[in-house]
Amino acid sequence: MELKTRTNMQPDFDKMDGLVPAIIQDNNTQKVLMLGFMNQEAYEKTLATGKVTFFSRTKQRLWTKGETSGNFLEVVSVKSDCDNDTLLVQVHPTGPVCHTGTDTCWGEKNEQDILFLKELQDFIDKRHEEMPENSYTTSLFKSGVNKMAQKVGEEAVETIIEACNGTDERLIYEGADLLYHLIVLLTSKGYRIEDLARELKERHSASWKKH
Repeated sequence: MELKTRTNMQPDFDKMDGLVPAIIQDNNTQKVLMLGFMNQEAYEKTLATGKVTFFSRTKQRLWTKGETSGNFLEVVSVKSDCDNDTLLVQVHPTGPVCHTGTDTCWGEKNEQDILFLKELQDFIDKRHEEMPENSYTTSLFKSGVNKMAQKVGEEAVETIIEACNGTDERLIYEGADLLYHLIVLLTSKGYRIEDLARELKERHSASWKKH
């Protein structure tokens, strides 16, 4: 399996008697999920299979995370640190990571609300592709760009009104409506919410360089 990013350098397994710690991080949420140890063989198997494999210090054997539960850690990238004795493994988890059933070995939820925007974008893309009947999103697409743009303007005005004279609760509600309709408009023009994020990121980088 070809990983998106190979290790930047071969880890030094001799520093700690043939083992190196491997920090497992969700590639999307950036949450640290767990910590394990790899020897040379586990490291090579991880790269070869695309599934995280550790060396069990208690059982004294290799074990692929998920081999019993089915909750594999699909590898996105493997990187060695500056001292070449610790690995950062970025993954897509296919289920709870901890044996107790929690998302992480620290009992944390592996989620970030901001990532729902991508899920919402994917949902709207699907609506645009399938155009199911009796769907509000479908009706927006069928109304045409002018009507969709008008709806964005209406929601922007309502957001402004709530910001100036309304409640915080209604401000969030109307702001969410504005964002939803903006994503629909972007989708109709062949763009995604990530295009706005990319533009903001580029502006931020340019602004930072000026200061």
